[in-house]
Amino acid sequence: MRLSQMLFLTLRDDPADAEIPSHKLLVRAGYIRRIGSGVYAYLPFMWRVLQRVSQIVREEINKIGGQECLLPQLQPAELWKESGRWDTYTKGEGIMFFLKDRRDQEQALGPTHEEVITTIARDMIRSYRQLPQVFYQIQTKFRDEIRPRFGLMRGREFIMKDAYSFHPDEESLKKTYQDMDTAYHNILRRCGLAFRAVQADPGAIGGSGSQEFMVLAEAGEDEVLYTEDGKYAANVEKAVSLPPDAEPSPFTSYEKRETPGTETIEKVCKFLKCSPTQIVKNVLYQTIFDNGMTAFVLVSIRGDQEVNDVKLQNELTKLAPQFGAKAAIKLIVPDAQAQSKLLKPLPLGYIAPDIADSHIIHAAKDIVPHFVRFIDKTAVDLKNFATGANESGYHVVGANWNEQYKVPEPIVDVRKSRPGDRSVHNPEQLLLSARGIEVGHIFQLGIKYSQAMGATYTNEQGEEKPLFMGCYGVGVSRLAQSAVEQSYDKDGIVWPVAIAPYQAIVTIPNVKDAQQVEIAEKLYAELNSAGIDTLLDDRDERPGVKFKDADLIGIPYRIVTGRAIANGKVEVVERKSRNSQEIDIAEVVSTIKEWIDAANG
Repeated sequence: MRLSQMLFLTLRDDPADAEIPSHKLLVRAGYIRRIGSGVYAYLPFMWRVLQRVSQIVREEINKIGGQECLLPQLQPAELWKESGRWDTYTKGEGIMFFLKDRRDQEQALGPTHEEVITTIARDMIRSYRQLPQVFYQIQTKFRDEIRPRFGLMRGREFIMKDAYSFHPDEESLKKTYQDMDTAYHNILRRCGLAFRAVQADPGAIGGSGSQEFMVLAEAGEDEVLYTEDGKYAANVEKAVSLPPDAEPSPFTSYEKRETPGTETIEKVCKFLKCSPTQIVKNVLYQTIFDNGMTAFVLVSIRGDQEVNDVKLQNELTKLAPQFGAKAAIKLIVPDAQAQSKLLKPLPLGYIAPDIADSHIIHAAKDIVPHFVRFIDKTAVDLKNFATGANESGYHVVGANWNEQYKVPEPIVDVRKSRPGDRSVHNPEQLLLSARGIEVGHIFQLGIKYSQAMGATYTNEQGEEKPLFMGCYGVGVSRLAQSAVEQSYDKDGIVWPVAIAPYQAIVTIPNVKDAQQVEIAEKLYAELNSAGIDTLLDDRDERPGVKFKDADLIGIPYRIVTGRAIANGKVEVVERKSRNSQEIDIAEVVSTIKEWIDAANG
């Protein structure tokens, strides 16, 4: 492609609404343009990148038996109500765009396609002889993000590869899950990215085992905890670890003490001259279940630890059937207004594990009339600990479980793991931290959707059984921007060779020099004929402008038909290393091809 014929515009200044380097650079380099909040146009350069990423994804999923299809973006609400996720995605998480058509029927713009593909499997799969099956698509998805940000990282419209597998049993599912794990490793390696596969929470998708694939980058929204031996890695939402040992308690007998102005752990430790590891703090939450029920939750945890909200929400979902619900869909720290409406005044900062249920105002039927109580494993073994006294300005010290307080049930692990914790698999290994951008997620769904939607098959014994399912996603547009976030410098983007929009750019310093133009045209034609996608910068611009633009858009190899042509050579600059060398004109094509092959492994 000739730059003189393209609608090509670069910006020297960062766009006002861009917060991270990759977002700034993609706008400045003419890859994307903002159309609305969280909605971007993919311009020609970006579309070429997305096509390259999609092709790598397509090749790797095809290798493991994936069958490509295209599923509808407009989905009937009835399917989502069958699976039980309509309220979760609309009223609960609120991330689904939905509408009523002219027939007054509810429809949704698909944020994901589990319901659609399960409907197809229900209609078409009859026998174990048809299993396993793997389907995938590369499709636009829609999610009504509360705060769209970071360009393509968190948009309301994005491109995703989603795959779904169907199996007769868990063993077959696990085999495909492992095949997908291998395929995802291959995809990210081929895209030239540094990444880490980590244990993850399945979230609203559900199921049992799940694993995220994180592109490592300082701007990543996710924190990854891992060990140096490479045997453990998990998203902080999922991570487990051994906390520091508790220090000995300085308290030898039970008593109530006046502790004015000690609403925080730091203040009470200073006042009582004790370690936070000898305090039981009691953290109040409010949760809403998918049937509209509201409950107040009290978590007793060791004073030096923090509650992991995702782990806590998962524990509440386990209890949801007790309240006629399927899942806890929202978890919040109740503000003063919510407390005043639903709770009698509480001694915040001084709450004890046995705060009375009578504090809950349960006039309404949709309020659980008692506190849902949990105790974290870090607090359950403490002896002679300090905790609130259920009275503002007072604590108790020297308390013990099963003496002053009944042990709350259930005992759970809801603490937030953090860097420096000891690893569970080897306490000598300490957890390290890295930032990551989630670009892929694979799930073992089991029978969650097939059972809810009646998708069954007949086994060898003639019995009707629910299909086992897997779900596997790659954010194609997010992966593309992640590559920029991982690889850029002060002058612009540094694309990995495999996914760059063009692999080479031939730059003519002076378009009025007939010899420069002639050699550039010849190389441009030869490179493209050899299968090397090449740009020709034939614009009537100053050489400095052309060189700056080439650096900004990040093309891996720049070939300059400048002064060196007098010696039968051209200057070739590698964008990544900035190494420059003069190469015989006759050897340019073979040299660039050799470099590309080496870069792509």
